[in-house]
Amino acid sequence: MADPSVADSIQRHAETALLGGPLRYTRAQVAEQSGVPEADSQRLWTALGFPANPDDEVDYTQADITAVTNFRSMRVVAASDVRQQAAASRTIGQGMARLAEWQADLVLAEIKARAEAADPAIPLDERIKAATDSTMASIEQLQIYVWRRHLNAAIARSVDGPNDAPGESLRHLAVGFADMVGFTRLTRHLHHDELATLLEAFESTTTSAITDNGGWVIKNVGDEVMFAAETPEAAAHISLAIQESTMLVGGTPDLRVAFAYGEVLQRLGDLYGSVVNIAARLTGVARPGNVLIDDAAAAALADHPEFAIRHLRSVRVRGFNRLRPHRLRYA
Repeated sequence: MADPSVADSIQRHAETALLGGPLRYTRAQVAEQSGVPEADSQRLWTALGFPANPDDEVDYTQADITAVTNFRSMRVVAASDVRQQAAASRTIGQGMARLAEWQADLVLAEIKARAEAADPAIPLDERIKAATDSTMASIEQLQIYVWRRHLNAAIARSVDGPNDAPGESLRHLAVGFADMVGFTRLTRHLHHDELATLLEAFESTTTSAITDNGGWVIKNVGDEVMFAAETPEAAAHISLAIQESTMLVGGTPDLRVAFAYGEVLQRLGDLYGSVVNIAARLTGVARPGNVLIDDAAAAALADHPEFAIRHLRSVRVRGFNRLRPHRLRYA
């Protein structure tokens, strides 16, 4: 498919399939038909991560009007202030933007593969349109399925929590980190294929250890993963499983792992507070191959027969004059 018109054809059909129709409205028309003030709709639009185009530019479809109307019709959203609405929009936009950037190459390759496999007697543009429509439908179905499963799990974790502001709650959780030792040095010597393989091995093994032991991934940032669990026992199993699983993967660097336990602010899918900071600082001072925990986690696990805890000397780290680490192992 070396025809120079292929790229234009894919983009044209993808735009129609993804945006739900042709571009036919300006921002003012979206505001008028949705009943949402233009300033508010623009604020939500930019919070989602899209550029604020000139007011008279025809850049919107009926799907945009429907989305704005549905978002503002939610009672929780309507009762919140503009800051909370923008924060929710920004979180959705950032998550979807990262997902879309990853999916773009996959989608393009799939469209081309399906078009090439179609009957060559059918005009090229028609083959591309059919391939685009079927690919988008498959990706959308898979994405909705995964989202529903994750949302169900998140609701199960949050249903008994306090009724705080939308997207924000105080919860008692164990929060931990695992990072690769010497990652910056490694990146200077690895080919990009080797680096991709290393990151894939790290992310797959840590994600498996976290989810198999009842926790969930908060985020991956390069050489580090942040996780959470409902109890210190679950976090202990996660942390020790991470260390064990990475030892079985050849070429994976040593890891530092630590977690802390206590009250955290859960906001828009992320976690904040001193417990998070303590876990991060403990990770920074942990020796390769070890798991460190804080005082609260050590107290909660003190009488647990499955674990052995060794109390270490206090350390001084940024933000904490005296931080008492405890080394965790299986008994």
